[in-house]
Amino acid sequence: MTQPFRLDEGARIDRSQPLNFTFNGAKLQGYQGDTLASALLANGIHFVGRGFKYHRPRGIVSAGHEEPNALVDLNVEKDQDPLREANVRTTTIELREGLSAKSVNAIPTLGQDVGAVNQWFARFFPAGFYYKTFMGPMAAFWTKLYEPIIRKAAGLGRAAKTGEQSQRYEFQYGHCDVLVAGGGPAGLAAALGAVGSGKRVILVDDGPELGGSLLAEPGEIDGMASDAWLAQTRATLEADPKVRILIRASVVSWWDHNFLNVWERCTDHLPLGSAKTYQSRQKLHRIRAKHVVLAQGAFERPLVFHNNDRPGIMLAHAARTYVTRYGVRLGDQGLFYTNNDAGYADALAMVQAGQALAAVVDLRQTADGPCTEAFRETGIPIYANATLADVKGKQRVTGALVAKLSAQGTSLADAGEWIACDFIACAGGWTPNLQLHSQSTAKIKWDEAIGAFVPGAPSKVNPSTSVGASKGTFGLASALEEGFVAGQAAVGSSGGTAPKAIDRAIGSHRHLWVVPGVKPYDKGGKFFIDQQNDVKLDDLTLAQREGFISVEHTKRYTTLGMATDQGKTSNINALGALSEITGKPVPEIGITTFRPPYVPTTFMAYVGREVDEFFDVTRTTPMHTWHEEHGAAFEPVGQWDRAWYYPKAGEDMAAAVQREAKAVRSSAGMLDASTLGKISVVGPDAGELLNRVYTNAWKKLGVGKCRYGLMLNEAGMVVDDGVTSRISENEYHMTTTTGGAAGVLATLEEYLQTEWPELKVYLTSVTEQWAVCALNGPKARTILERLTDDDVSAEALPFMAWKDVDLDGIPARLFRISFTGDLAFEINVPADFGLQAWEKIMAAGRPFGLIPYGTETMHLLRAEKGFIIVGQETDGSMTPRDLGLGGMVAQKKGDFIGKRSLTRPDIVKEDRRQLVGLKTLDPEVVLPEGAQLVFPEDMPTEPLQAYKPAKKPVKMAGFVSSSYASPNCGRSIALALVTAGQANMGKIVLSPQTDGTVIEAEICSTNFFDEEGVRQRG
Repeated sequence: MTQPFRLDEGARIDRSQPLNFTFNGAKLQGYQGDTLASALLANGIHFVGRGFKYHRPRGIVSAGHEEPNALVDLNVEKDQDPLREANVRTTTIELREGLSAKSVNAIPTLGQDVGAVNQWFARFFPAGFYYKTFMGPMAAFWTKLYEPIIRKAAGLGRAAKTGEQSQRYEFQYGHCDVLVAGGGPAGLAAALGAVGSGKRVILVDDGPELGGSLLAEPGEIDGMASDAWLAQTRATLEADPKVRILIRASVVSWWDHNFLNVWERCTDHLPLGSAKTYQSRQKLHRIRAKHVVLAQGAFERPLVFHNNDRPGIMLAHAARTYVTRYGVRLGDQGLFYTNNDAGYADALAMVQAGQALAAVVDLRQTADGPCTEAFRETGIPIYANATLADVKGKQRVTGALVAKLSAQGTSLADAGEWIACDFIACAGGWTPNLQLHSQSTAKIKWDEAIGAFVPGAPSKVNPSTSVGASKGTFGLASALEEGFVAGQAAVGSSGGTAPKAIDRAIGSHRHLWVVPGVKPYDKGGKFFIDQQNDVKLDDLTLAQREGFISVEHTKRYTTLGMATDQGKTSNINALGALSEITGKPVPEIGITTFRPPYVPTTFMAYVGREVDEFFDVTRTTPMHTWHEEHGAAFEPVGQWDRAWYYPKAGEDMAAAVQREAKAVRSSAGMLDASTLGKISVVGPDAGELLNRVYTNAWKKLGVGKCRYGLMLNEAGMVVDDGVTSRISENEYHMTTTTGGAAGVLATLEEYLQTEWPELKVYLTSVTEQWAVCALNGPKARTILERLTDDDVSAEALPFMAWKDVDLDGIPARLFRISFTGDLAFEINVPADFGLQAWEKIMAAGRPFGLIPYGTETMHLLRAEKGFIIVGQETDGSMTPRDLGLGGMVAQKKGDFIGKRSLTRPDIVKEDRRQLVGLKTLDPEVVLPEGAQLVFPEDMPTEPLQAYKPAKKPVKMAGFVSSSYASPNCGRSIALALVTAGQANMGKIVLSPQTDGTVIEAEICSTNFFDEEGVRQRG
């Protein structure tokens, strides 16, 4: 299999390792070290895609992430679907054995694309046409006609189907003192400046090997060839255990306080099917850095001229890269087009490597400068003060019209001549890569000398330093010096010397943002500013005419620099063009916002392993295996798998719960309560914090005592509850609901950081630190006394107190807290001892009839006592008074969250819904939870019919929040939220059912069992 446009020698590819791949079904071959783009070019393929809007033929423009055109779907064969990836740049894909790729935005084939008809109707598709076209004539047109067509045409490639992604993806967190973004000469010098300091350094580069521009543009550093210097530098960095190198990785987003996402491609370069199942395909590193050094280089600018989007037209340095790094002959006869002296260095390197050039077209009025003079020795013709007035060729460039320019460069001075060529390399100068700098919210400024924006003052929130080409410093020696100094400064070190090199002397440049052509851009000329989004110069003028004057409005109206491109190759040319169109200087035009991600990143990298059964984290307690072995059914509660009930043979849930509830009240039962949220509140102002977040007073709570608290939001509504215990003078142990733990901690942290920064308090989640065995029932103390010599009597450990004990060799903290209304001990042990403690207690309690019980039984037992569950008896609209807990609102202490809201007129109205108990008149009938309630006088007069609403609206009195058949009360019980419930005690309410029946119930107290509370204090 031949590669007709492959050079015979040179470059960094390995010609001894051929790689087979397919493109649009054709079998082709490249070499190890190729990208997909370089392999396609080596096979003579320039035409690789279609434009997004007009479906014009498009080719490879760049050699990196800035590529606007050459997008493909990867691994499109049926058996490769698990590795399928849509809309990937051919310029960044490492070639590997078995790779298959397909052009996007072409139906049915690239050469016979039906969408190409859009070229004939281009005049009807100007910028913003969709905003005007799809408004009428009838609303039905959108749903019936426009939307289906647009949805079918929108987008580019096809993503993997659901279930196809079977590969492993991960994300992980990391920290470092310095993160260096970019492994070119400036970035390597920065890493060298920081190495040996004892500080943690992470060097990130998106290529398969370090070196950056040195890989295509070798030079001499520290008196040695750049390849030798690269090898030496990498060895130095790898020898430092504090340095970590990430290749094939890109910094894709930057958030507050130097929190950066780095996307690493781990196995996408390996032969198809060779990656091990345990290997991650891609990984997202979430890194917090003290300082960031930006050494991402610069983007080469395209030149904007008539038909500048033809396949075969590419950036000059990209052309050099393909020739010198990948050993590709781009064509039989090329044309070089430049506006600066430095571009001639690329032209000369290409010629020296064996690439033929027909001529150089130079926009400058005089073609001079050191690089130009060095190139003259080749004898290749140079056309000065000239431009490309037109280009011909559809699926590949075949010729260009070279014409002289007027003195001002605003018009053509002659008719020009056609020069045959099969590719064109354009050197438009360089634009510093400000994408990440902009994401950091740092400032930018205009540099007239290079005609580009450069980094300004860094963000105070995100400390960083830009070096090398990303700062606008294009000389090798200067970039190395800047990088080394930045690396030293970032770690606070000094000494050593920066790598030495010689800056190449370069001459002048000439920025003509809009060059003339045979057909002016405002008369139908095709001058493309943004090739990815098919934005032309005339779209910019239209946006200005229609009032979209702000550059951000222009961007949105025309789609300039949007989507995956983010203006990498189009932004600066668009700003320059707008400057000429409006007569305003570029700094006044401004710059658009660069948004993350810096390069398109797969969703799966962000998701990591959180897919399928791992989509939501499943948390288990230390006793989980015991519950499984003893037949527990589980229910998810706030990400936890909690034991729901323990059915015996032949039992359903109802029967199991009845048995468990009876056993707890008659002897003893134990609940795994490890899932309760637990927060350690420490500091001299801990009591003051509790005073501000709970409704009752806390400063006088004694050490060794516990207290129940209600937590409100700013609207005065109950959002959480729990018992908090005082461990020492400055330490409290707070418990929250299982599902509310994370929210409570986040709320407290927010208040400490934003509202009460003066409070000296530290919060630590200790939910996982403690395993909790909630031992309940009249035999609970007897069982406990078999496991400890410590005094656990009612006198030594009264209700709502705690103490540390030795539980048969296990350190334990006993809390006399009861959520069942019975004698109870919440036994907290270190999580590692959780299972051991549980088994010891179960063994000690077996002679006394101790059983395990689950959450459903817990709900029944607490309902017998009228204890609330936040989220079941509350719905975000319940105040303490509504719940019958008005006495818990301290009147004499200072402010607390929600206090002022409790005095609002609508909060103190007597007709608010209030928590009450319900006893059905037929004690055997259990009200359905959620059942609506009606006062008899509000019932419809017509007979109720199943599933048919009343003829007129019915005034609802409330609804049932909890309902159970209670074996300990010998009847059904329920809790409900009823309008003016306290004032309606003893009144009958009706509950119409969906089958047409009506259940009658009496409003009563919420406490159905042991109303005096004797058992829990026993």
